Amino acid sequence: MQALARHGGPTARFCHTGQHEDLGQGMLDAAGIVPDERLLRPAASDVGALLAGLTTAIGAALDRQRPQAVVVQGDTASAMAGAMAAFHRQIPVAHVEAGLRSGDITRPWPEEGYRRMIARLAHWHFAPTAAAANALVAEGVPADSVETVGNTVIDALYWALSCLDRDERLSHEALPLVERASKRPIVLATVHRRETGADELAAIAEGFRALVAREKVELIVPLHPRAENAVLRDLLARLPRVQIVEPLNYFAFVRLMRESRLIISDSGGIQEEATAMGRPLLVLRRETERPEAVESGAARLVGSDPELLLAEAQHALAAPMPLPSRVFGDGMASERIAARLGLDLLTARMRAA
Repeated sequence: MQALARHGGPTARFCHTGQHEDLGQGMLDAAGIVPDERLLRPAASDVGALLAGLTTAIGAALDRQRPQAVVVQGDTASAMAGAMAAFHRQIPVAHVEAGLRSGDITRPWPEEGYRRMIARLAHWHFAPTAAAANALVAEGVPADSVETVGNTVIDALYWALSCLDRDERLSHEALPLVERASKRPIVLATVHRRETGADELAAIAEGFRALVAREKVELIVPLHPRAENAVLRDLLARLPRVQIVEPLNYFAFVRLMRESRLIISDSGGIQEEATAMGRPLLVLRRETERPEAVESGAARLVGSDPELLLAEAQHALAAPMPLPSRVFGDGMASERIAARLGLDLLTARMRAA
């Protein structure tokens, strides 16, 4: 949004689909972004119903706004629904963070399926890395519609870090958590993948328990609201040097990542952020669509194996911190995307005239 405004090309309008509305508001406020459309998240009992509801709601927003193009980010239900709603109205789609592939359509679920389907609908494919771009071309996507730009996730991270350098009050939620750690090394952990069942969550909790028993660290776990994560809360509650907290706003979470000695997560975005910040990361998955994180030396795959989690955590805590890497972007992805969209849309208007 900021890059499109700076380029002075097409007028950008923002549709907030209602996913994670409260968590994202602080970031929107700091960026000065006000949604032109703010939708209610559909009351859905499963992801299929959620996708259907979002597609209908976004379609109505497109009918009101009548855009020349639609930009969707990532692989969420919102991105899939936005691409489908635009496709049904013959509006060209730009896919940001295109080409990520784990190789297993069930992991991450349903995101791996969504991003593959978006690739069939998109007109522009903005890939974060060369590997992602190559994956798209290998699937038959025309090479001239694929551009390697880096990821806007890294743009946002660098922006958030600069905001925190100017005003740490943005991360006030993180301050008591850091203070309670009493200068012990902080291990920050998040778990939210839908495909992670109760048995795997119990195994991950076993690994966490062993880690805090063996190492003098402070484990901070912002708990995702999915109901299944109650397993983690039950198994980790009342353990010394373990803080189970509610989800944090983005600035507080970035502050915690910066304060952490080790990060453990099943998140895709955190793989990029930890790599960019030079923080060691254990990935609670058996496969990743971001192999560059592993290749850079920042990340290791541990799945839900508690013994492997403990061993790799101990290794990471004893080893030097990895160097920050720009393998996922240099903070200029948004500028490249805005420039390409502005040029192509201007050309299209001139041809139409």
